[in-house]
Amino acid sequence: VNDLVVEQCVNDFLALEMPRFFSWRSRRFFPQGLMKNENSPIFLHTTYTGPKFSPDVSGRVWEGATVTNVCLQLAFHMGFKQAILIGVDHSFAAKGKPNTMVVSQGDDQSHFDPKYFGKGFRWQLPDLDTSELAYMRARHAYEAAGRRIVDATVGGHLEVFPKVAFDEIFRE
Repeated sequence: VNDLVVEQCVNDFLALEMPRFFSWRSRRFFPQGLMKNENSPIFLHTTYTGPKFSPDVSGRVWEGATVTNVCLQLAFHMGFKQAILIGVDHSFAAKGKPNTMVVSQGDDQSHFDPKYFGKGFRWQLPDLDTSELAYMRARHAYEAAGRRIVDATVGGHLEVFPKVAFDEIFRE
């Protein structure tokens, strides 16, 4: 859902042979001929404003300052009874005003891999407060529907969802 990420990674996304969801805004980064085949991206009407959880993603979907929030709304729409978060650290080495565009100067210290947003990659500093608001709305929507979201991230800082041990949840 982040235009900077889509613009710089569109070829990686195109190489995936699976359903892919993107913000309608990002359609300009995709070749027009692609829009008519069976592996076409699916575009969502995502917005930055008007905080809400959308159980039906055929309408407007609030981004909540994180792609993870959009994914939670997609999972709900698709009928998943449980969503398991993995790798949501909810902490970043990079500091500054939220949503400010920055350019990586070297190895990425803010994500799980130093090459995630490697040298020269343009990205926006996180807005953790807005993300937490979005996560709280998602949790309430899931719980009201008798569903749940759990966090299996090893060592993450997100405190909105119940924690579960990564090794335990996938043991079965």
